Amino acid sequence: MFFDMADSKIAFVFPGQGSQKVGMGADLSQTYPTARKMFEEADNILHFPISKIIWEGPAELLNDTINTQPALLIQSSAVLFVL
Repeated sequence: MFFDMADSKIAFVFPGQGSQKVGMGADLSQTYPTARKMFEEADNILHFPISKIIWEGPAELLNDTINTQPALLIQSSAVLFVL
């Protein structure tokens, strides 16, 4: 059977709270300018350096829901944009 992408439906499933980890996305943003731009835009939109919290921690700050939710969205979006 031949698989034709034009006839398929694609879904992107992003991880949820609890999957966050200090340092996530750092290598991605160093390798891909598109990912780096995503993190920079998030910092600008949120008016604070969430990328620093994501990449450097501390874990307690990243694990605070107010930071975790946007951090996971940013990380997942960066991966999607690179793909």
